[in-house]
Amino acid sequence: MPETVPESGPRALTGLSRIDLRDAPPTPGGIDRGLLPRAELDVEAALEKVRPICEDVRHRGTAALIDYAERFDGVRIERVRVPAEAIDGALAGLDPAVRAALEESIRRARLVHRAQRRSDAEVRVVPGGTVTERWVPVERVGLYVPGGRAVYPSSVVMNVVPAQEAGVGSLALASPPQREHGGLPHPAILAACALLGVDEVYAAGGAQAVAMFAYGTEECRPVSLVTGPGNVYVAAAKRLLRGVVGIDAEAGPTEIAILADATADPRVVAADLISQAEHDVVAAAVLVTDAPGLADAVDAELRAQVATTKHAQRITEALTGPQSGTVLVRDLDHGLAVVNAYAAEHLEIITADPAALAARVRNAGAVFLGPHAPVSLGDYCAGSNHVLPTGGCACHSSGLSVQSFLRGIHVVDYDRDALAEVAHHVVTLAEAEDLPAHGAAVRARFDWKVPGEQ
Repeated sequence: MPETVPESGPRALTGLSRIDLRDAPPTPGGIDRGLLPRAELDVEAALEKVRPICEDVRHRGTAALIDYAERFDGVRIERVRVPAEAIDGALAGLDPAVRAALEESIRRARLVHRAQRRSDAEVRVVPGGTVTERWVPVERVGLYVPGGRAVYPSSVVMNVVPAQEAGVGSLALASPPQREHGGLPHPAILAACALLGVDEVYAAGGAQAVAMFAYGTEECRPVSLVTGPGNVYVAAAKRLLRGVVGIDAEAGPTEIAILADATADPRVVAADLISQAEHDVVAAAVLVTDAPGLADAVDAELRAQVATTKHAQRITEALTGPQSGTVLVRDLDHGLAVVNAYAAEHLEIITADPAALAARVRNAGAVFLGPHAPVSLGDYCAGSNHVLPTGGCACHSSGLSVQSFLRGIHVVDYDRDALAEVAHHVVTLAEAEDLPAHGAAVRARFDWKVPGEQ
């Protein structure tokens, strides 16, 4: 399916819409999330569109992927798997400055994600009885990198590095074919794959790429887990195929929330809101502040800065959509409650004491402190991961990390004496649950007489 939402006609940007919560009475459940700006993402509606696509890929495999490349991406490709020489050629032709930036991004990401590795934990419960939790990587992963108005070699880094650091043995990556590049994914994406040693790459996008990973085709073996951001159709395919394949999350439109007070520089706040609005017309940009004067100054900066940006129409549509706005709050404690309710993908805190507020943040994909830690830094070179939960999912989900690619397996090792010590409790609980065969399985080890039973 298409990677982005079409742009409509230009709108006039006078400033962000405002939601004034300063006089809102406290409610027992906290902040009413329905009052806050939010992108509309109708995954259920998209499900019916992606269902036949996924079934078609399931039954026709590569032939279906080739047909969908022509239908959705406007290019007729001969094969879906990208030849090795095309990957190597993309790296050879990469701008040296871009290569240096990607290499630094990879280096920093490895530093952070390598520290996330987990060690096996053995617990001696009783003499002769241990439980060990082993951390085992998923065997094979499908990594999705979107392509549309923008190109995202940085998303190659953010998907691949944690998978490699987790020890995943088999990685396959998919990104939409590009008509202007002969039906191959964008050369920058291929070059990033080459830098990371990923040689299994497919020219496939949207729901059809997720189906390829889930069901497998003549060219691509099925995977155990699919990760990576995408549009509503990618999210719908993940929802549809969850269970056939594991998924990281149903990512929606990108979003930024900025909690700022009167000390914030309105030029910086406006620039950061614009940076996220640049992604798509449905991207969300939300300012939460206790300073109406700052809100006014930010609106003035938005009008000035957007007019000079390359993607002014797209940014204007995002900033004037229902998903964006300014929320006025009584004070920073109230603002903190609002951003915790909003659960932003990216949360910037630009206040007099951002660290103190950050310590109280419960719901956010990633938190950026102060005027010198913009989301753009996290997108590329902070070392953190930029594949993050959206649409309020940060209240229950985390961003992509090494943990995303690991499974915990408990190994139980009890000798006869250790089992004998607890056998009567096992039998008692089995009978309490009306599962007598569970107790019989223990009795069988003691000639039907369990130690400790009356």
